[in-house]
Amino acid sequence: MNKKIIVIFLILAVLIFGGWWFVKDYLAVGSNDFSSFNINDDSNNEDFKQKISPSTVSGNAQIVNYKTESVAQGLQVPWSLVFTSKNRILVTERPGRIRVIENGNLLPQPIRTFTVSNQSEEGLMGMTTDPDYDKNKYIYLCMAYGESEPIFDKVMRVTDKGSELSDDLVIIDKIPAAEFHAGCRLRFGPDSKLYVSTGDARQKERAQDLDFLGGKILRLNADGTIPADNPTAGSPVYSYGHRNPQGFDWHPVTGMLVATEHGPSGNDGPGGGDELNIIKSNQNYGWPEISHQKTKAGMISPLLEWTPAIAPASGMFYKGLVFPQFTNNYFFGMLRGTGIVRVVFDEQSPEKVLKTEKLPDVNVGRVRDIVEGPDGFIYFTTSNKDGRGKANDGDDHIFRLVPE
Repeated sequence: MNKKIIVIFLILAVLIFGGWWFVKDYLAVGSNDFSSFNINDDSNNEDFKQKISPSTVSGNAQIVNYKTESVAQGLQVPWSLVFTSKNRILVTERPGRIRVIENGNLLPQPIRTFTVSNQSEEGLMGMTTDPDYDKNKYIYLCMAYGESEPIFDKVMRVTDKGSELSDDLVIIDKIPAAEFHAGCRLRFGPDSKLYVSTGDARQKERAQDLDFLGGKILRLNADGTIPADNPTAGSPVYSYGHRNPQGFDWHPVTGMLVATEHGPSGNDGPGGGDELNIIKSNQNYGWPEISHQKTKAGMISPLLEWTPAIAPASGMFYKGLVFPQFTNNYFFGMLRGTGIVRVVFDEQSPEKVLKTEKLPDVNVGRVRDIVEGPDGFIYFTTSNKDGRGKANDGDDHIFRLVPE
């Protein structure tokens, strides 16, 4: 009898130790504390909140407290927003509509509706204005289309005529997409080139294929032609080995390109592994060969990594002065993690992260896009009606952070 008890005890000990080792080394949970910036606690639990200490501000920057204020409500999965003037906002809704907010009022009818593929996570997504918008009124859109497989993304340019968006021009087409991992974030860089993030379209092995447009960050001239100084002549590919980046922006001082990226969801790799990367020309960011904190020669591991997943959905550097403590900090919205994350880079060593935090008192559920308005306030959209969140009264919303 005693021998049986000892054997059972040994078996239980092996199982417990083995389970702990699997969680620690395979899922990367608990392997680093918050100070290492491999954030590995779910933002919904108390451990995560305790490890995110209150903000500390470098230098003598004044701290301006903020509060959350509603700008618009009654939207359906607002994905991207742009300011065309200080009093006018355009917003994409994932089912295919572009809505207008003028002088603080959401107009009842969309300014334009597109037929899109909207089976799950894809639809009408990214939007940005031309660097010369004040003169040419050009707006760029990224959307998924196709009634069944295959699904593609395309980038279109339209002209904003005030009461309508017209004069459609396709900038790039046939970007592989899927109901998941559809990418589609758009931004113009400091070089006036158009950058487009693309997901791996659930064909993860092809993220390493330079002839496949999925799983990449693309770089184009505004008219869709290929810049002469791209890494490969005749190719729009700027960086590769991505799973699904959906947020990026350039540091206002150094010009460093920073991007957030969704990690594996369990069916295509170990859960978690959401990333923040510094993007450089012609670099390989590893997917699917590496993820989480793994390394491999010739591939770039993430600067920051989150397990369990927080689902980073956007990204922007704050350039304003309304909140001096936030100037030159990087912000992104979280879907699964809910809320907004702030990333502080070292002014002396630009590629070094000093700290991260989840902004306190932003309790609105899933956050998608985040942008700085002409007024210096921080605007962001909720995504609580996307089928994965809990809708609150009036959802979906556009909110903004304003001085308290």
